[in-house]
Amino acid sequence: MAQRLDTLSIADARALALAAQGFDTPRPGNKATQRHVNSLISRLGVIQIDSVNVLVRSQELPLFSRLGNHDRNAIPKATESQKIFEYWGHEAAHLPVEIHPLFRWKMEAARLGKARHWGLTSFYDNNKAFVKRMLKHVETNGPTTARELSIRTEKRGADKKTWWDWDESKTALEYLFLTGQLMSRGRGTDFARIYDTPDRVLPMNILIASTPNEHDARKQLLVRSAIAQGVATATDLADYYRQKPAAVKPLITELLEEGELREVAVDGWAEKAFVHRSAKLPKQLHATALLSPFDSLVWCRPRNERLFDFHYRIEIYTPKEKRKFGYYVLPFMMNGQMVGRVDLKADRANSKLLMHSVHTEKGIKRATINDSLNNELRAMALWLGLDKVANSRG
Repeated sequence: MAQRLDTLSIADARALALAAQGFDTPRPGNKATQRHVNSLISRLGVIQIDSVNVLVRSQELPLFSRLGNHDRNAIPKATESQKIFEYWGHEAAHLPVEIHPLFRWKMEAARLGKARHWGLTSFYDNNKAFVKRMLKHVETNGPTTARELSIRTEKRGADKKTWWDWDESKTALEYLFLTGQLMSRGRGTDFARIYDTPDRVLPMNILIASTPNEHDARKQLLVRSAIAQGVATATDLADYYRQKPAAVKPLITELLEEGELREVAVDGWAEKAFVHRSAKLPKQLHATALLSPFDSLVWCRPRNERLFDFHYRIEIYTPKEKRKFGYYVLPFMMNGQMVGRVDLKADRANSKLLMHSVHTEKGIKRATINDSLNNELRAMALWLGLDKVANSRG
């Protein structure tokens, strides 16, 4: 480390977090390339997937926030070129392909029934022969979607017993995906997973890579979490790749003893925090952006409050009359500070980026953010291929 970081102010903690999340470099002067995209995903270590498409699918937004204008097909291209894969990394997520071996213990635990998941494990227990037939079908016939294998005979919703209203084929394929026996080779036009076998999805060097045991894999995920977050509590470290805090506590102790992590105190934080041994304060930040509700910078709500004094909750699933800020609300960050929330929608039929509302944070005057916000909105409209930004209220 360039300097020992034993005690951090909130400003320094924010700077470390923002730099680690890719806000220490300016956006490319022109359109970002595929190399920029691949490098960013590798750096972040995880891009959460969400299907809501009122503005744009959430997994595209972290790329825009950091890179600005880029190819809308960048994620499919990264998947096709075997740079990323899809798995339950945080929630459903795109992950850099090099960390696939670090999730094999999780796949094996699901396959052996050591970790039971939702309705998938019980479905397999009761339908083993059927699941094996589904696997054999994909092995023999190549990539498929659940729709292509559907055996549903009733309309959706008619059978309330199926989990998430999935039919048996979808449930079988999701079990095989969870256990690593099948993977996603991309998404169809309807956003449905296209399932295929690992040997046809992963590059050979990853297929033949050694598989670390659970203990070592968990430790490596914690190291990656520490690097990606800049500064983090034990709970933060665990949450990044959805590990349980109790399971990683002794591993953090090991990483401290080995010098991979160092303990620091952050002003105002009740819990002790940790930084990676290579952590250093950035020389500059370029931290003005509209952020996805599922961006790895803001997805951990308690961390938002500790780092940014920003209380943020998603209201997509809140009844309209009970929403405080809107349906698809993006945090707006200006110069590393959370200054507002913007409810946006892409009106594709009329080629407009609709701004339903803007709410500024306490102590922030709207006039002080207008120029920066308008710049971001115009850049987003250009990226989305929309002709103009418009206020939906006229």
